[in-house]
Amino acid sequence: MACSASGKTLSTNRQGIYCDKVQSRCSNVKLGVRDSRTRIYGDEMNLIKRRDLVGLVLGVSSILLEPFDAIGAGLPPEQKPKLCDDACEKELENVPMVTTDSGLQYKDIKVGKGPSPPAGFQVAANYVAMIPSGQIFDSSLDKGQLYIFRVGSDQVIKGLDEGILSMKVGGKRRLYIPGSLAFPKGLVSAPGRPRVAANSPVIFDVSLEYIPGLEVDEE
Repeated sequence: MACSASGKTLSTNRQGIYCDKVQSRCSNVKLGVRDSRTRIYGDEMNLIKRRDLVGLVLGVSSILLEPFDAIGAGLPPEQKPKLCDDACEKELENVPMVTTDSGLQYKDIKVGKGPSPPAGFQVAANYVAMIPSGQIFDSSLDKGQLYIFRVGSDQVIKGLDEGILSMKVGGKRRLYIPGSLAFPKGLVSAPGRPRVAANSPVIFDVSLEYIPGLEVDEE
């Protein structure tokens, strides 16, 4: 009886211990599941928060950028400096055209009061060179410095040489240069500069600023 009683007790204890262990394991499993679910839920919430934050930042960025893009899109293209503005263009319509024997034509925007350059002398001038459509292909104003060359010495195209020789210091003139007095080989196009075809007519607005050395003699 003792043995059977002790056996039952042992069996009961083992079952109790086993159940305790099973319950403990079940509890641990349940806790582990809860912990993993909590971690997954927390990760999902963090991911959602990050997505919301990124979306908010991108939304604010687009809001801030849109007005600037709209303003930028509405701006007119950059205007290049000219020797003859819109008011000058209107006045030029009433100025008589002068045609020389070579075929060069010109209109005086402003008649200078200084001396005319003798052939072989250096001159300092500003110029804006255009094709007949009005597109600028070269300009001393863009370069920010006067163009100095020896007039009447074939250092520039024939039409420009002839046109400046009859100007006076302080004068401003528009030259309508025929193809025969312009660029015999033409000029290739470049970014911001149109192509000039060989022997095609061109237009030069020119201002004669001074003749180095000559004004000293005049004083």
